[in-house]
Amino acid sequence: MSEPQGLASADARRRLTELGPNEPAPPQHVPFIRHALSLFSNPLVLILLLASGVSATLGEIINAAIIVVIVLLSVSLNFVQTYRSQQAVDRLRQTVAPTATALRDGQWREVARRDLVPDDVIRLTAGDLVPADATLLEARDLHVQEAALTGESLPVEKIARDPRAAPAQDDQQHKVFLGTSVVSGVATAVVTATGPRTVFGDIAARLSRRPPETEFERGTRQFGLFITRIVFFMVLFVFVVSAALRHNPLESLLFAVALAVGLTPELLPVITTVTLARGAVHMARQKVIVKHLEAIQNFGSADILCSDKTGTLTSGDMVLDQYLDPLGRSSERVLLLAYLNSAHETGIENPLDEAILKARERNPLDVAVLRHDHPDAHAYRKIDEVPFDFDRRCVSIVVEANGERLLISKGAPESVLARCVTLEADGQSSPVDAAARQRCDALYQRLSAQGYRTLAVAHKTVPPQAAYGVEDEQGLTLAGFLTFADPPRADAAETLRAMRRDGVLVKILTGDNELVTRHVCAEVGLDASRIVLGSEVEQMTDPALAATAEQTAVFARVSPGQKTRIILALKSRGHVVGFLGDGINDAPSLHAADVGISVASGVDVAKDAADIILLERGLDVLHSGIIEGRKAFGNVMKYLLMGTSSNFGNMFSMAAASVFLPFLPMLPTQILLNNFLYDAAQISIPTDNVDPTFIQKPRRWRISLIRDFMLFIGPISSIYDFLTFGALLTIFRAREPLFHTGWFVESLATQTLVLFVIRTAGNPLRSRPSLPLVVTTLVMVAVGIALPYTPAAPYLGFVPLPAGFFVFLAAATGTYLVVVEMVKRRLLGRLFD
Repeated sequence: MSEPQGLASADARRRLTELGPNEPAPPQHVPFIRHALSLFSNPLVLILLLASGVSATLGEIINAAIIVVIVLLSVSLNFVQTYRSQQAVDRLRQTVAPTATALRDGQWREVARRDLVPDDVIRLTAGDLVPADATLLEARDLHVQEAALTGESLPVEKIARDPRAAPAQDDQQHKVFLGTSVVSGVATAVVTATGPRTVFGDIAARLSRRPPETEFERGTRQFGLFITRIVFFMVLFVFVVSAALRHNPLESLLFAVALAVGLTPELLPVITTVTLARGAVHMARQKVIVKHLEAIQNFGSADILCSDKTGTLTSGDMVLDQYLDPLGRSSERVLLLAYLNSAHETGIENPLDEAILKARERNPLDVAVLRHDHPDAHAYRKIDEVPFDFDRRCVSIVVEANGERLLISKGAPESVLARCVTLEADGQSSPVDAAARQRCDALYQRLSAQGYRTLAVAHKTVPPQAAYGVEDEQGLTLAGFLTFADPPRADAAETLRAMRRDGVLVKILTGDNELVTRHVCAEVGLDASRIVLGSEVEQMTDPALAATAEQTAVFARVSPGQKTRIILALKSRGHVVGFLGDGINDAPSLHAADVGISVASGVDVAKDAADIILLERGLDVLHSGIIEGRKAFGNVMKYLLMGTSSNFGNMFSMAAASVFLPFLPMLPTQILLNNFLYDAAQISIPTDNVDPTFIQKPRRWRISLIRDFMLFIGPISSIYDFLTFGALLTIFRAREPLFHTGWFVESLATQTLVLFVIRTAGNPLRSRPSLPLVVTTLVMVAVGIALPYTPAAPYLGFVPLPAGFFVFLAAATGTYLVVVEMVKRRLLGRLFD
């Protein structure tokens, strides 16, 4: 342990070089290049870049360039949105204890927090943020707020350890920790740990580990593998068949590559990014910052939201609810005595005193009387104070008016009642006998069971003397009780009902006691018939906890580590879990959840671990975010279902046609142009409206549904392609250029217009698409029909189509849409079950 003179500057610099700066959780700014390159790690992006590289190698420079431009646009949008969100988060960052008062070279001086080293002697006063983990050398009336670290809402008393006593293994009362704050008193302490070696730093180290896979990551990975397998086998099949039929090998390979590009949903990255970015913009208008775009989709898929009750179910502001005499009747006298005590107290600032002082604004105390000849509370002046401590659990104030001195005690009911010899009600005093004590205890227990935090108030007249102490807190008269409540938010009950209706279960994970928790949950309609305590969680195996967590809505007296266990247990059962937290102790849980949510007033490490940051706390904001996530996911699914089914049908038709036709059914350039126009029609999908039925429950990635949609809808498209082949060859006697042109137009029209059918699970005539979607779809079809009549037609291998072909086209497209509508309803019914 350091001597009282502290460290020499040279010694401090040497230790700083050896141990590094006192930075437990520095901002994690990923280098520009590394962040940009990480955006290319998506499996679909890699497939597209590979296809582009092969196309360029084979001389298809324009087609290769088109794919690269699409990929770069998607990646750029993602990068810009992530960068802007990170900038907003950085602006919200609050520096933890930027400087500290340290004893260096025998003098007290201001030192940058990051320059503190073990064995530095530091000085702490009220209002300071503790700059490192330290052991107290001296302390006077020191109380520290450790809520951000431990979750305990009330300040904790700290005392210096007797140097002659043997150190205890877990001597928390003699230690202070980085990230906590001093609310009263003064102290000197010796630094024992800095940077990553602090308690704060240990949590930060756990956050550096890779978090469990989220729903979004799992879904995109599975879809990427699914498409990769389809592309590989399709390319291999087409190339082998074409080569066996003695087609030009180079042209056959180019045709196979074009099929691969056509089958790959290359717009998925940009559609996903734009759709999620629109959701982020909408959420920003509701004072929500989205740090990572994929968090929006995770949010929409969430079926469980875990949170503390304070600030979510409740307002987070303690209010004085009742002031009662010992018989349980309202008493202004109790309120006046409590006000005099709180107004003159100089010790710990706490929410209960603040609530008493605020109550004066609602209750004119000037009409309340302690004695009829002293009606004004301001007539009393403070004489002395017996400060609060955690042994007595009460605080006493001595005030004087007109020469009479009054000692007023306020504190825990059991502590105050033990010091009372009489009680008063209706202006009458009576002794505190066994029966009276039992009645008071029963009243206190009843109030606690109703969820109130309760204080007792007592008083007595004292003679003039120089000072007053603990020994004067005897022979008191019990005036009554004060009850405090953290009232439920006005919108909590309605929002909980809305979330249940929309398939999201709210589970409360709190460190508070079960009585208060049960009362608050009952007021907002949350089932608290069974509350699992932290002590029970500690005894459970992970499988047992997973089963219990599914069936239980409320957990009380749980530690930060137990919160994380509960979240991981729920995820192990297939749930998508969101977690709302704002303290250092919440950071591991934020890290483990599918979507971590913090608030702007939260500590840095919590905001760093979160995916979404709320500028205003409340369940209604969270509910809106969930709905935005579902809308975004709904539009992404439209693209996936339509793209994979239509693409697969066309690619299957091309592969089959290449077997019996003496020429390729469509030129490679025409395939890529068809695919480009088709994709351009879908670029406005992010603007589309989403059916109300889709957002009524959480939606998940279902590769089986995408596969079935592809295998059922795709062949329908192929059947109409074969009908087109037959019509072109038999009715219109088409040679190669006319065949290419006719199938190009039919293929584009059917697979593009089918979007109006697939975009909704209901009746397409009743579900209104967005105007941009209508415009882009019709314009791309019109462009495809017009191309054979433009000067570019010869370069693209097109020729004008006969008028009779358009009669066939209208009939084929109309019946195709009707057949797809019939099959689609049965398939999409599974998405809404």
